[in-house]
Amino acid sequence: MRAVTRQARRTLVRPVKHGLGVRCMGTESPTHNGIPLPTAPSKRYTAVTHPEDATKVSPAVKELLDRSSAYILPVYARPPIVLAKGKGAYVWDAEGRQYLDFSAGIAVNALGHGDEGVVEVMRTTASTLLHTSNVYHHEYAGKLAELLITLTQAEGGLGWAPGSTHPPQDGTSGAKVFFANSGTEANEGALKVARKVGKDRWAKTTGKAWDDPSCDKVEIVCFERGFHGRSMGALSVTSNPKYQKPFLPLIPGVKVGQLNDTGALEGLVGEKTCAVIVEPIQGEGGINTADVEWLRALRKRCDEVGAVLIYDEIQCGLYRTGKLWAHSSVPADAHPDIVTTAKPLANGYPIGAVLLRDAIAETMTAGTHGTTFGGSPLACALGHHVLSRLSEKAFVDHVKETSEYLGERLSLLTKWFPNILEEEVRGRGLIRGLGFKDASHPGRVVDMARERGVLLLTAGRNAVRLVPSLNIGAGEVGQAMDVVESCLSLLEAA
Repeated sequence: MRAVTRQARRTLVRPVKHGLGVRCMGTESPTHNGIPLPTAPSKRYTAVTHPEDATKVSPAVKELLDRSSAYILPVYARPPIVLAKGKGAYVWDAEGRQYLDFSAGIAVNALGHGDEGVVEVMRTTASTLLHTSNVYHHEYAGKLAELLITLTQAEGGLGWAPGSTHPPQDGTSGAKVFFANSGTEANEGALKVARKVGKDRWAKTTGKAWDDPSCDKVEIVCFERGFHGRSMGALSVTSNPKYQKPFLPLIPGVKVGQLNDTGALEGLVGEKTCAVIVEPIQGEGGINTADVEWLRALRKRCDEVGAVLIYDEIQCGLYRTGKLWAHSSVPADAHPDIVTTAKPLANGYPIGAVLLRDAIAETMTAGTHGTTFGGSPLACALGHHVLSRLSEKAFVDHVKETSEYLGERLSLLTKWFPNILEEEVRGRGLIRGLGFKDASHPGRVVDMARERGVLLLTAGRNAVRLVPSLNIGAGEVGQAMDVVESCLSLLEAA
């Protein structure tokens, strides 16, 4: 296992072999670290290269689509293409067409597709010990939990300033980890813990038993445009009618606020509040960033009333912003009590994790929560391998450099297409959003880009989301931006 990790680390950042997606320019053209920046939007990809006509697919593809239609619950609106394989930043469909994957399986495939190190860890672990349940110990869960906590201490998060250490003393490291199978499950676990902490704190304040029927410290606060999952608890704090309405009534006692509205916090978070859950950068809701001072005020208000503060970093965490956590760069007095994570942790193999400060974790005892599959040997071995590579300095430096180039390319779009795009590019690092003035445009641009060989996502009401693999290169960024520029040019001319 260690040999595989060492080999993977030696090949973290490979030279980009394809073009940078820029046009021929004179010597006075601006550059980014030696890479020429375009002086006008590309129109190289105005023609459709990957048509999507369900009536003209091959018989083999039609058979696959018909089988899905016959047997799979139709809860996904999918184009008539069937992906067959992937390597690096690219995927190929069953008809052999290549696509640049600038969505990374919705911010999951941090190391891209078909990564050799991931494949080898999966092969060796699965052939040794695949599943044990949590009735027994195995070696990998403790290793991954240790790595998550020590990285958080060293890089900042969960109350620790960067450069902190907390060697284990009296059986604790200052925090604990619970492993689940997904981001939704991680959030469900965090909400359960916070509800239990709320009852404990209420009991301590009132002198009554925690299970007294009069306990009212059970309310949960969430925020508009947040997304925390689709199970009943997580859905209850995902305040989007599109997701909630068909499944009402949801769990009671949920209050909804607005991101960055400091003045409303006192009335929103009160003595009955047991938990507050928020994404430091909202992903599904539109790539909306929480202000640092608002997070500090939120932390202060939670402390005043004894509420547990949960940061959902399932999409924005694990180096997507160039830091371990999106909140690693904010002061410790704006940090949460609990962090949830999932998406990129095992590069596509299902896993989720809840990180809790000791003061929160101490409420949980044997039997208060659990899972059959969560924290399996295979999931944790993959998570340890992936996180070890993501946290390497060379890899983090690469993420930051690529992020800067992507940011410069995106800022050009807002200048070139002011009638279509909002002035400010949303997000940071490799979680970015382009806001559109016409809410019908993001879906059209995603469709147009896919028909030109680039996979993008929408986000919220009016944004295109860009969340590529974290090892994406400047060449792939240039290609994706050229396609987006071509699509926006077509949109402008329409």
